[in-house]
Amino acid sequence: MSVPHKVGIVKSKQAPNVNTHQKAAVAKGVKAIGKKKDEEEGLDTAEGEEWMQGKTLVKPPDQLDLTEAELNEEITRVLKASNPNAPQNVVRYSFKEGCYKPIVFVDQMAIHFELEGNLVHKESDEGRRLMAKQAEVDDGGGDERPDNVSIKAGKREQKLTNQFNFNERASQTLNNAPRDIICQTEPPPRANFSATANQWEIYDFYVEELQRREKSKEKHEGQFLNKEEDKSKKKIIQAETQNDDISQLAKAVKIIERMVNQNIFDDVAQDFMYFEDASDEFRGEKGTLLPLWTFQYDKAKSLSVTALCWNHKYNDLFAVGLGSHEFTQQGGGMLLFYTLKNPSYPEFIFNTASGVMCLDIHEHLSYLVAVGLYDGCVAVYNLKKKTDQPIYNSRASSGKHTSAVMQVKWQKDDLDSNHNFISVSADGRVVSWTLVKHELVFTDIIKLPVIDAIPDDLKDVIPTVGTSLDFHKQKEYSFLVGTEHGKIHKGSKYYSSKFLEKYDAHFMNVTRVRWNPFHPDVFISCGWDWMVKIWDQTMKSPVFTFELKTSVTDVAWAPYSSTVFAAVTTDGKVHVFDLNINKYEALCQQKVVSKKTKLLHIEFNPVHPIIIVGDDRGHVTSLKFSPNLRKKPKVTCFLQCHCGALLSPLVDVCLHGIPRHI
Repeated sequence: MSVPHKVGIVKSKQAPNVNTHQKAAVAKGVKAIGKKKDEEEGLDTAEGEEWMQGKTLVKPPDQLDLTEAELNEEITRVLKASNPNAPQNVVRYSFKEGCYKPIVFVDQMAIHFELEGNLVHKESDEGRRLMAKQAEVDDGGGDERPDNVSIKAGKREQKLTNQFNFNERASQTLNNAPRDIICQTEPPPRANFSATANQWEIYDFYVEELQRREKSKEKHEGQFLNKEEDKSKKKIIQAETQNDDISQLAKAVKIIERMVNQNIFDDVAQDFMYFEDASDEFRGEKGTLLPLWTFQYDKAKSLSVTALCWNHKYNDLFAVGLGSHEFTQQGGGMLLFYTLKNPSYPEFIFNTASGVMCLDIHEHLSYLVAVGLYDGCVAVYNLKKKTDQPIYNSRASSGKHTSAVMQVKWQKDDLDSNHNFISVSADGRVVSWTLVKHELVFTDIIKLPVIDAIPDDLKDVIPTVGTSLDFHKQKEYSFLVGTEHGKIHKGSKYYSSKFLEKYDAHFMNVTRVRWNPFHPDVFISCGWDWMVKIWDQTMKSPVFTFELKTSVTDVAWAPYSSTVFAAVTTDGKVHVFDLNINKYEALCQQKVVSKKTKLLHIEFNPVHPIIIVGDDRGHVTSLKFSPNLRKKPKVTCFLQCHCGALLSPLVDVCLHGIPRHI
């Protein structure tokens, strides 16, 4: 901004009392200078007229003599917001970095004047009160005169509070007297008791308590136990009564254990619920498998996973059968139940005298589990019981199998509302087992036919080994049986003289055969000859054949699509196919276990997009499908299937994706 320089004009009068010589000389000099300047400007001044000489120019003696151009020059000064006196080297200690750090931004505000006011807004409550008081004072000013005392006598004088006396304001509050909290409680009731306790009285009390607990246990126990089981039950009850106090904490301890595991495996649980592989967009039709939890039990390291089965009611619970397929490595087995909520330890543990070869969980009564053992026995376990012994067990007198039981399947209740299941064994028998009171009643359905290569005199000695069994999803009486010689037989429970159909499926052992859960005529099989084949029951030859270049140990259909299935091989790989997308090769081939580890079984979860695979080291691994592997089919093709638009068996097998919910 420009700051022009101006010459000051000062009015001066002659003072009569100024007698100093110095001041007179200055006045004469100033007068002479003014006169000289007037002459230069051409002004006509009269010496006699002193009143015209009242205004003079006063110039300090040390002022610079500037020309007119220099006086008219504008000098620009820039005003900045920064304070030149503000410190620039202020440092503060940083607790985050553990050292002193310079302060970048310094306060540049300089306060030149500050005044705290006591103004009150006239529209506020306090302002209205002050204005009312001021009006009363102004109106009552004349009352203070002595002649108005008689008028004021009948009116009480109002005391004006001092607004600046804060002590007087504080004295207007009333504090409640302190009260003791003890006076709010009532003393607990008291009573005097005295008795004499002898040794026999204590003994009698414990005996009565033991008898009471035994009676309560017997009421809740089932009525299907034989005499030998009753004796063992009493021993167990006596042992359980000693641990009743500890068993009461079992539920709380289980909840805490699940919470700890949830914190430990939180990243895996987040992947299970929310992770989606975004790279599927760049793979085209291909997909991947995301490893989740691995379930293992330290005491089952020497055993192989021989069976897997999901619980139909609790989707996070599955059963694992542990045993061995090798004749030289036979010993005890285990039946374990794991849940996805606690992958570190099994929920239930059952030890068996022989290796577990197969198992099946009842579809409606999820606490009943049928188990087939290597020694030919079949057993039924009840998860509601607190015993580790089966509630039903087959014996030699009750039609026990003479060789390993390879597959068991629950059936619907019979006409008498008795539970029953069917088993197939290496002795060639297909047997139906019925749970009647406290025993298993068997009924032979059919026996597998002997192959033609065996001589006639040995056909009764060398049986045809049954390796797999599966029942039709719509026609409950129809079933398929896979054999060790590569044949697949289709039979019926109501026709026991011979099988209805035979398929020359594989050159070696048939490891698994399963009906399609959606299409009534399609089933799938796999074997040790490296092949996975899809069949139409009306045709003798397979519709699709896939070679996986190693022995295929298990195959399973997906529960959400009729065209998706997965298989596991002995080289540790999982192969996932979708016939609706690609009919020639797998969408995913991924190795999920370490070297020299064989995958033996696979199962799809009925709800979640995950699978579980078991290996020969007793480990169970859970895997999640990427979005490309779990695409659901369209609904329109289902309508085509039921409207008769599918004309050829080949198109009928392709299915083009029949949705599950229809």
